Amino acid sequence: MQQLFPEIEPYQSELLAVDATHQLYVEQCGNPQGQPVLFIHGGPGAGCSTKDRRFFDPEKYRIVLFDQRGCGRSKPFGSLTDNETSFLVADIEKIRHHLSIESWHVFGGSWGSTLALVYAQSHPQSVLSLVLRGIFLGRPQDTQWTFEGGGGTRIFADYWHEYLACFPDGESQQSIKAAYDIMTGDDKALAKKIANAWANWEIRCCTLEPNEEFLAGATDDDSSWTLSRHEAHFMVHDCFLTDNQILANCEKITEIPMIIVHGRYDIVCPFDNAWLLHQALPKSQLVISKTAGHASIEPETTHHLINATNKMLTL
Repeated sequence: MQQLFPEIEPYQSELLAVDATHQLYVEQCGNPQGQPVLFIHGGPGAGCSTKDRRFFDPEKYRIVLFDQRGCGRSKPFGSLTDNETSFLVADIEKIRHHLSIESWHVFGGSWGSTLALVYAQSHPQSVLSLVLRGIFLGRPQDTQWTFEGGGGTRIFADYWHEYLACFPDGESQQSIKAAYDIMTGDDKALAKKIANAWANWEIRCCTLEPNEEFLAGATDDDSSWTLSRHEAHFMVHDCFLTDNQILANCEKITEIPMIIVHGRYDIVCPFDNAWLLHQALPKSQLVISKTAGHASIEPETTHHLINATNKMLTL
C-alpha cells in the first residue's frame, strides 16, 4: 500500500487579494522547479490541511494549495459575500497567473472534484491532467441524498436522528433551507449548534469504519462553522450551477487525462456520481476503492490517489 509522502512545510505562503473583499491563503510546497499541481479542497468551506500536501512527491511536484473564499486561513473568515462557483473558478485562474504557471495538474476531492471539473471545462488549456476523488456532481439529487432525508439518512439513521434533534422543531426542519436560515440568522448560539451538528453528521458518514481522529480534526468550532454554512449556502443555490452542468459539458475536457478514484461504499457522494462521469468521459480511468467510503485518508483510497499523482508525472 502506498503511504502519504513525509510531512513538509511550505517554502512560500501569502494572502492574495482577489477582489475588494476577499484575500486567499495560498501556499507552495515541494520543488519550485517541479511540475505544478493545484490541490482543490472540499466542502465547500473545508479549507486545506497539512495532510493535503502529502499526496504528491515533493521532489517532483511544485505543490500549490489554497483556502477558498471565507474558509481556512483566507480572509474575511466565514464570509459568504460574493462566494459562488464562478468566483472560485476565477480565483483559481488568478492564482495561476499570479504564480506565473502556464498550465498545471489539478487534484480535487468531493466538492474539490466539482470545482476542478467546472474549472477544467472553463479553462481546458490550463489543465494538464485531473486526479479526482469522491465525485460530487452538484445536482439537486446529490445534495438531497445527504441532507434532505435521502438514501444516506437511511443508512446512518441513528446519526441522522441526532442531527435532527438539534433543531428547535426537530424532524419538520429536515431541509437544507431550514438549516441555512438558522446558520445565517440572528441567533448565533443556535447557528453554531446547527453548524456543529451538520458537520458532525456529514463527517461521521465519510469513512467506512468509524474514525474518531478524523472526526475530531474536521469538526472543531471554526471548521464546522465554515464547512456547514458554506455547504448550505452553495446547496440552497444549486451549487451556482445550471441543470446538470458538469455532465452536459464533458465534451470540453475529453482530451484531458483523468483518473477518478471513488470509494465503493461512499455514502456522502454515492458511487453513481463517478460512474456517470466516467461514462461521459470514456477516456478517463475509473479506480474503485473497494474497502472505502468517502474520505481521502482511508488507506485504499490514499494508495490509489498517490498512484494517480505518480502516474500523472509521466504525461
